[in-house]
Formats: sequence, C-alpha cells, structure tokens
Amino acid sequence: MNKAGLNKAELKRVLDVTKSCSKYAERDCAMLLLTHWCGMRVGEVAALRVEDVLESNGAARAEFTLEAKRTKNKKARTVYVPARMQRELQRYTQQALDGVCSGFLFTTQKSQRFSSNTATQLLQRLYARAGITGATSHSGRRTFITELAAKGTSVRVLAELAGHQSIATTQRYIDIQPHMLRNAVELI
Repeated sequence: MNKAGLNKAELKRVLDVTKSCSKYAERDCAMLLLTHWCGMRVGEVAALRVEDVLESNGAARAEFTLEAKRTKNKKARTVYVPARMQRELQRYTQQALDGVCSGFLFTTQKSQRFSSNTATQLLQRLYARAGITGATSHSGRRTFITELAAKGTSVRVLAELAGHQSIATTQRYIDIQPHMLRNAVELI
C-alpha cells in the first residue's frame, strides 16, 4: 500500500477477509466501499441515513446530497453512486436492515450510530486484519481519486467529486505512477 491508496488486489483482500471474519460483514464492506467507490470521508459515511441512499420504493439512489452540516468543509455536495455501489447498498439494506427505511444507515453492535472516530477505528481494523500496512480510514478516498486521475479524469472534476474547495488539495491525493506517465506519452 502506498500513500495513493490500495490497488485492486489489496482491496479484494480486505473485502475477502472482512467477508470471512466479520460478524457484520455486509455493513463493514458497504462502509469500506463507500470510501473506495464514492470517495466519501469516513465521517460522511458514519453520518449517512437510510433515506439518503434509498428511494421511497427501496431502490438505491444513483446520487444523493450531503447537507453542509455533514461535510468537512460545511458545504453541501452531491455524492454520485456508481452502479456497483448501488448494488452493494441494495444488498446491504435488504440483508442487514430488514425493511428499516429511516435512521442511520450504519450502526454499531449496540445499535448506536457510528461516530467518525469509531468508524475510523473500524476501517483501520479491517485493513489491519487483511495485513494491509499503512492503510488508514482515508485510504479509500486516496484510491478513488488516484484511480480516476489515472483514467484521465480532470482535476477539476475530481475536486468536485471529492468535495474539495481547492484543486490543490485534490492534487495532493494523486500519486503519479509509471503507468500513468506511459499512458500520457502515448496520447501524442
């Protein structure tokens, strides 16, 4: 694991270990994947409510808005949910929530909402259990931003997706890798 985040094999290992070892595997995988596939901060994940991610008919939303009070920089932003994350949310809500359609999306084993701190600790335990050294609760966001940058997404779009006010912040997340340089020169 480098500062850019996890590669696909490392993420798969964390998910596999979580699925085989966690009593709350559906919840833990969904929380982890929201950071990797939607670029959400762990505090934003902890603050999610069921009604944020589900339509009234129970279908997972393709996008939802985080109110300013639930974001780091106190500015509302839209989270775009890729189809594979919609499927994960659908699976999680059907299996773990058993028809509950309001309240916090993720709760602890004592049915309390996660704080940013407890969610951070949970994600770090998942990474540690999978033997991923150096990973933090922010690794999913780094993975999200770096992977999209490697695929040619503009830094301005990345900043918007990440909820950054400055593209300079977003640029610090992107770790330039040799394949990115090779792909760039092939564009000539």
